[in-house]
Amino acid sequence: MTASANGGEGDDKASPKPDATFATLKRFLPYLWPKDMAALRVRIVIAMLLVLVSKGVQLSMGFVYGAAVDQMKPGLEDAVWLAIGLVVAYAGARFGGVLFDNIRNVVFERVGQDATRRLAEHTFAHLHRLSMRFHMNRRTGAVTKVIERGTKSIDIMLYFMLFNIAPTAIELTAVLVIFWIKFGFGLVVATIAMVTVYILFTQRVTDWRNKLREEMNELDTATVARSVDSLLNYETVKYFNAEDRESEYYAKVARRYAEAAVKSENSLAWLNIGQSLITNLMMAGAMGYSVWGWSQGKFSTGDVVLVNTLLAQLFRPLDMLGMVYRTIRQGLIDMAAMFDLIDTEAEIVDKPGAVALRVTGGELHFENVTFGYDKDRQILNGLTLTVPPGKTLAVVGPSGAGKSTIARLLYRFYDVTGGRITIDGQDLRDVTQASLRSHIGIVPQDTVLFNDSIGYNIGYGREGADQRDIEDAARGAQIHHFIAAQPRQYETQVGERGLKLSGGEKQRVAIARTLVKNPPILILDEATSALDSRTEAEILDTLDAVAKARTTIVIAHRLSTVVDADEIVVLDAGRIAERGTHADLLASNGLYAEMWARQQAEKEAEPEAAA
Repeated sequence: MTASANGGEGDDKASPKPDATFATLKRFLPYLWPKDMAALRVRIVIAMLLVLVSKGVQLSMGFVYGAAVDQMKPGLEDAVWLAIGLVVAYAGARFGGVLFDNIRNVVFERVGQDATRRLAEHTFAHLHRLSMRFHMNRRTGAVTKVIERGTKSIDIMLYFMLFNIAPTAIELTAVLVIFWIKFGFGLVVATIAMVTVYILFTQRVTDWRNKLREEMNELDTATVARSVDSLLNYETVKYFNAEDRESEYYAKVARRYAEAAVKSENSLAWLNIGQSLITNLMMAGAMGYSVWGWSQGKFSTGDVVLVNTLLAQLFRPLDMLGMVYRTIRQGLIDMAAMFDLIDTEAEIVDKPGAVALRVTGGELHFENVTFGYDKDRQILNGLTLTVPPGKTLAVVGPSGAGKSTIARLLYRFYDVTGGRITIDGQDLRDVTQASLRSHIGIVPQDTVLFNDSIGYNIGYGREGADQRDIEDAARGAQIHHFIAAQPRQYETQVGERGLKLSGGEKQRVAIARTLVKNPPILILDEATSALDSRTEAEILDTLDAVAKARTTIVIAHRLSTVVDADEIVVLDAGRIAERGTHADLLASNGLYAEMWARQQAEKEAEPEAAA
């Protein structure tokens, strides 16, 4: 693959509009000059002083080199040591430029890393403050990609703006002043014209290359996606004898990518050729002019060397202009996307003056509650129910009836659109979210664990839980003996999302985590629906013990799991269709009895099907 200073990889998108660019730069500036962080501002000042010193040393190279050449004229052989000294000074200036540039990087590194850290921490904390609706509507991978690109772009933008664009502008200004003083206005005009043409050419060609790269990146994504999809469905391909078909389809996509890659890499060659043509025409013209001036006695031999050295130094950062332009443009796009993420307002916020929830008994009351995830999708319609302190309420009903919505509203992941929900008479909207959620525990249907140890996942239920708390909770969830039998015991790793554990083991970890939290209110959201009958029976015994002396809401699909509930509520289309004990509901011969009969019939049919 062709490589050049002008090249670079990345996802390219349309250029941001001028207004959007200005707004993004305005948001970016506080990271360039951090408020209330004097130490970092001092580092920035020192870094910029080092930039000036480095540029001064590098600009002196041309004068020293030119002076050394002038000392080599016939008749000055006796002053050879002066010429040697000037050559040594030239070498020292070259080393000094490198030395000061690297010291500058050392001084500035903490500024860039600190800016990246602060922005990443702020964005991460903000994401956790956003409501469930936001996270349900966005792909997690896309969000993390926005954060990754945005935080990286801060460091890159700081570096390029301070140590590429600013020094290049300083160097260009200094070169123009030197040319004006020593060689006249004509060389100044020629240099300005060359730089202008160079910048315009680089911008136009880079924009053209970006479109080619965008096409290439899209085809690269399509090629990878197709290969992964085909290999993941290996068995399906075999079932339908479609190996040749898959190979042909992949080859077609791969050929299109190869063509796009060739165009993209060839465009880089044209960019390099064009830039080289512009700079070398300028070099030829400037040196030709200085040689002509030498022939007229206006300039010395060293002046010819000076022109060559100054232009060569100026061309070096200009050679990177294509990469810098694309990087800054992409950085503005990435930062704008992340700032948009930061500007996203949380749907659920604590009201001014919200107080901490005080749970005295744990009575739950839903008063004429209405709710819908969207305006045209109503889920709950005038729901009214009460769970007395320490009692168990079971909520059952067909899929889509609104059962799990009750748990989300109780946690205040969403606000009700009508009515209210209270705990011991306190409206959930009047208390802080942190205090509300600290008093509620849940064992969900799909337990997702962190990719860490079993002990960490159990202890996650309460910050500051010690090993004794964790082991006591594990015993209460009847998983301690399983953990103790593992070689690493509580340090046993559970794998990504807990995939190294069985369904029953994951549910017991979830129960133990809730026991560590020790909440007065408990929600069991179809906690056993994904388990086999034997495991379900064992988990139910544990859950019954956990629910004692706690106000509990059991959301269930299998009616056999709620027969001992103090009250059962049957939801249908967001309304309470029936309510009562298990015996009362069977006797009424309504929807609950119908669901019970159907599930019993399915249960009796399972052994026959297995036989």
